[in-house]
Amino acid sequence: MIKKTMKRATKKVLGTAALFVGSFCVMGCIDSPCKAQSSVAAPSGLVDLTYAAEKSVNAVVYIKVTTNSKTKTVEMQDPFSDFFGDFFGFGGGTQRRQIQTPKREGSGSGVIISSDGYIVTNNHVVSEADELLVKLNDNREFKGRIIGTDEQTDLALVKIEGKDFPTLPIGNSDELKLGEWVLAVGNPFNLTSTVTAGIVSAKARSMGANSIESFIQTDAAINRGNSGGALVNAKGELVGINAMIYSQTGSYTGYGFAIPTSIMNKVVSDLKEFGIVQRAQLGVMGTDVSRYVDDEKRKGNDVDLGTMNGVYIAEVQEGSTAEEAGLKKGDVVTAVNGKEVTKIAELQETISTMRPGDKVKITYMRNKKKETVSAVLRNAQGTTRVLEQLDMDQFGAALKPLDEETKSQLDLPYGLEVVAVKKGKMADAGVTKGLIILQVNDKPMTTLEDFEEVVKEANRSTDRALWIRAITQSGIKKSMVVELDD
Repeated sequence: MIKKTMKRATKKVLGTAALFVGSFCVMGCIDSPCKAQSSVAAPSGLVDLTYAAEKSVNAVVYIKVTTNSKTKTVEMQDPFSDFFGDFFGFGGGTQRRQIQTPKREGSGSGVIISSDGYIVTNNHVVSEADELLVKLNDNREFKGRIIGTDEQTDLALVKIEGKDFPTLPIGNSDELKLGEWVLAVGNPFNLTSTVTAGIVSAKARSMGANSIESFIQTDAAINRGNSGGALVNAKGELVGINAMIYSQTGSYTGYGFAIPTSIMNKVVSDLKEFGIVQRAQLGVMGTDVSRYVDDEKRKGNDVDLGTMNGVYIAEVQEGSTAEEAGLKKGDVVTAVNGKEVTKIAELQETISTMRPGDKVKITYMRNKKKETVSAVLRNAQGTTRVLEQLDMDQFGAALKPLDEETKSQLDLPYGLEVVAVKKGKMADAGVTKGLIILQVNDKPMTTLEDFEEVVKEANRSTDRALWIRAITQSGIKKSMVVELDD
C-alpha cells in the first residue's frame, strides 16, 4: 500500500543535508538579453529559462520563523483512571497539566508581489510565528509583520517596510498548459535562492489537505523550506505559490503542488482590504461525476447522467445560493459564468475568486438536459454582508491570564481575568471588570491566543456569537452571549 504524506515547510532547521550533483545543459538565449514578453527558444527548440530564473530569485525571500516558549494547559489521560476507575466504579478521567513548550525556529519562503513590501507565503509557514525575519537575496534583512492569514487556502500576507523592492509580475494561472515549463524558486533545507525546473504535470489537483484547493502539480523539485516560494513560468511571471509535496520519505520524489494565482489574487486582495477573506459559497456537497459513476458501478448500478464531466450534487444546503437557484440532488454542475467545470477542484477554484454579493450563472445538467440559472452568492452566514476582522478594541475589554496565586486562591485550573472594560461588545453583553472567563464556545480559556482563536472561528461560522461561561471573584457562576454582528 502506498502511504501518502503531506510535508510542509515550518520545520526545525536541519543540521546537514546530502547533496547530489549531476550533469546538466544550459541553453543560451537567441536574443541577448532575453525578453520578458515571451519565452525564448534556443536553437535546439528548448525553452530558455535563464531570464525567468534571474528575475525570480531577487523577488523570492527567505523567511525565518521564531515561536517563543509558552505555557500551555493540556488535557492528559490519567494513566490509573481506567484501572482504578473501573475497579471502584468511578469511570475514566483526564487531568489538566501545564507544560512549557520549547522555543522553536523554522523557515520557509515568500514572494514579494509589490514594491512597497507585500509578501505572499503559506499560512502554515507563519501561523505560529511570534517573530518573522525576512531576508532578501541581496542579504538585506527586515522584520516582517503578518497582515492576514487564511487557513482554508493555506495563504498568508506579510509586510516589510521599505520601498523599491524587487517584485515578480503576477501571471494568469488559468493560461497554464500541461507540459509547460515552470520554475520552483525558494529556500529548501536553508539553501537560499534555489531554482529548480520542471513542467506542469496536472491542473486543478485536489489532495484533501485544505478545505479549498485546486493545486498546480509540477515535477519541479520542491522540498522543505520551499513552502511559500514561487512557481514561475518561462516569461518570469508568478503563476503559483509552492505549498506541499507528495512523498513517502519527506523529501522530493517527483510530485510538488502549488496554489494557483487565480486563488491567490482574491485572497491577497481581501486580506489587504478587510484583514479577512470574504468567502462566497455555492452551498452544495458533491463529488466529481467520474468518481460518482465509478462508485455506483461498484455497487452494481448503471448510471447515465448525460455527461462524464462536472460536479455531481449530493446535497444542497438549506438557505444557500444553490437552493435559491433551484439546484437539487442529482444535478450536475458543468459551468460557472460560462467557464467549464469538469471536477470539484475547478468549481472550488472558480467560486473562490468571487465575493458574497456577486451574481453568478450556473450551468447544470438535469435529466440529461442542460439548463442555466442565475443567483447571488452568499457567505457562510447566508448573507452578502462584508465581514470585518475583529480586534480587541471592538470588544472593549482587556484580558489577562490568571496568575498562579489567583488560581490557587479561587481553586481554578485556568481562566482569563477581565482587567478593564469600556464601551463595546463585551460591556453590552454584561461583562464587568474582575470577571473571570473560563470558557468561550465550550473551549477552555488559558491564554489570550485561545480567545483570539475562538473569535476567528466564530467570525467564520454561521452562528456569529461567543457563548461565555464565567465566574465572579466571589464564586458566582455567570453565562452571557456576545453578538459579533452589529
